[in-house]
Amino acid sequence: MVLRVCRAVVGPHDAEDAWSETFLAALKAYPDLPAGANVAAWLVTIAHRKAVDITRARARHAVPVERTPDEPSRTGRPEDWDGDLWDALAALPDKQRAAVAYHYLAGFPYEEVAAITGGTAAAARRAAADG
Repeated sequence: MVLRVCRAVVGPHDAEDAWSETFLAALKAYPDLPAGANVAAWLVTIAHRKAVDITRARARHAVPVERTPDEPSRTGRPEDWDGDLWDALAALPDKQRAAVAYHYLAGFPYEEVAAITGGTAAAARRAAADG
């Protein structure tokens, strides 16, 4: 059951890593588990969280490219983005610009965007969608 959850979230290649991380975390936390707790649901929750951690870590790795650019870009990225994009972002109100940058460019979930910008997750979601 735990391995199926891991495979569903991270795929077959990283599933065994998530599975082993799940049981290492479960062994550490088991003494604090309440007596009447649903152990299967508890393990599935841990497995899902460990699989998500692996997915997030994989997203932070550098992406290999065939060749490096000849000149450094102005934006710090291998490809120069269209200036219209930056003009459009600059024209947004502060809350919308921050929500778009934190969610779509940095990849933060709405809860973290809300914690950074000072608001609720629903407000961060709305600001990012409007932006």
